[in-house]
Parts: sequence; structure tokens; C-alpha cells
Amino acid sequence: MKKLCIIFVLLTFCSIANRAFAQQPAQFSQYMFNTLYYNPAFAGVEGATKFSVLHRDQWTGYTGDFDQGGAPKTTLITLNTPILMLKSGAGLYLIRDQIGPFQNLEAQFSYAYHLPIFKGKLSLGLRGGFFSQAIDFDKLRPNDIDDPTIPAGKESQIKPDMGIGLYYRAEKYFIGASFNHLLKTEFQFAKDTTRNALEQASYFTGGYDFKYSGDLTITPSVLVQTDFKQLSVQGGVLATYKDRFWGGLSYRQSEAAIIMLGMALLKDNSLKIGYSFDYIVTAQKAKSATSSELMLSYTLPVATTNKKSIIRTPRFRQ
Repeated sequence: MKKLCIIFVLLTFCSIANRAFAQQPAQFSQYMFNTLYYNPAFAGVEGATKFSVLHRDQWTGYTGDFDQGGAPKTTLITLNTPILMLKSGAGLYLIRDQIGPFQNLEAQFSYAYHLPIFKGKLSLGLRGGFFSQAIDFDKLRPNDIDDPTIPAGKESQIKPDMGIGLYYRAEKYFIGASFNHLLKTEFQFAKDTTRNALEQASYFTGGYDFKYSGDLTITPSVLVQTDFKQLSVQGGVLATYKDRFWGGLSYRQSEAAIIMLGMALLKDNSLKIGYSFDYIVTAQKAKSATSSELMLSYTLPVATTNKKSIIRTPRFRQ
């Protein structure tokens, strides 16, 4: 199976190299805690119900040339749960991505079927939902302020969206691929003069868990995203101690170096909080030098199997 994974990764990189990426999806540094957003096949794979919230403040302090804002701000809410009776899982995410006068809203439902293969779990996922785009034309600065084709106020449109994915999880490694925005929905604003199509976004993920002395786990991982025109790669290494504390480093291709820290709270480690700090290494004059991201998640206790309770009495105890 390891040989198959290596071949898969090599084919992936060969097929997407030297292409152009037109539209940038929402960006996250803590991608390893956010797999459901990238891949619908991840729904239910962890075997427990989890809620999570993630907020990203990109290029902190950036205001733009016209003092109208512009720094991307993204908020993501997810729900991920197994459906054990059907050997499957379900997931839901809501996301708001604000970039200056432009705003994207998504509501996506995922369903995945799980198959036991090679001492691991292969998951096949399908996603469907809605994608909304909005433009506040009052925040734009046109060359011709009297241009009659540019309306006043805000326009928004809602269109259907869907995606598919594969995800394989073994004891020590994982690998996945997904293909989103399959409908290539096109948004048209300002009397059809402004058009913006959702380019098909594809994601490829992989990682391996190296365990040391039972307490420390080192996990290198990679996230590759493309619309088959341009390529973006982010890779990193995360160290986890006793499943309670973690920290790591990551690098986003030609953009930023990243530090990640986090810890689990409560006795069962069910409440987790993580933080990442990005330092921009390229084109600092066009952006602010730092970005930050906060993650909070809660995992519900796993329900125990129905067994008859044992009632003990002092009479029969030694």
C-alpha cells in the first residue's frame, strides 16, 4: 500500500505541474485540522462527532490604497459525525470569506461511505450545497466614476455547487484527493458585464505519523491545491505530545512561513484550541507582514455499546 501511495503522489505532481491557478479559494494555515473543508470523503472518518470553528485574519492591519479595507477575513464552522449503522459519515460546513468589497458564503453538506481496505479505511465522499457571491460596488474605485454599467449598492447571487473526494486512512498514514466546484457555476453582475466563474478546485493531501516512545508523534504532511492551471503547495511538520500538546512549522509556497501551537483541554482532551502565526516572506510591500488563525474544536464522547449493567451487592462481595 505504501508503494501505491508513493505512485499516487508522483502522478499527482506530474499531472498538475506547469499549470495556471486563476481563482484563490479560502486559505488556511492549520489545514491538518480542517480536512472536511477540502475533502467531503473525510466525513465521519475520525469515528466521533466533532464541532469546530476556525477564524483567519490574513495580512493583519492591511487597509488598502483607498482605506476601504481589503485584508481577507475568513470564518469557518464545521460539523463532522460518523453514521456507524450505515458504515458512513456526514459533515456540514458553513464559511464566510470576505476580501474587501467581495464576499463569498458557502453552505455544503457532505456524505461519505467507508470501506475497510488493507487494514485501513477507504472513504468515498460526495458534497452538495450552495455558493453565494456578493459585490459591494460602492467600495470599488472605477477609472470612470460616471460609467453607467457600474451599479450602486450591493449585488449578490446564490448558485448550486458540488464536489467529490477519496480519502484513505491507515494506522500510520493518510492520503486523499478531492475535486470541488464541479458545476463550474458562473456569476454575472452589473447587467452581465462582470462575470466570475467558480474554477474547479482540486486538493491533494497526505501525511505520515512517526511515533516515538508512545508519547511523542511527529507528523509531516502536505496540501496541494490547483485548478489545473496553477499550483499551490503547503507542507509542514507537527509534533504532538501525549495527544495533549502540539506545535509545528509549515511553509506555504512563495508566500509565508508558519508557526503552529495548540493544546487539548478537559480530562478526555475533547476541547482543543490551536493558533497559527504566518510571516509573509514575499511581496511584503503589497501586504501586511503577518497573518493569524485561531481554531477551536469540541469532540463529543463516543457512545459505548449497549451492554447489560452489572449490579453489585455487598452480600456477594468478598
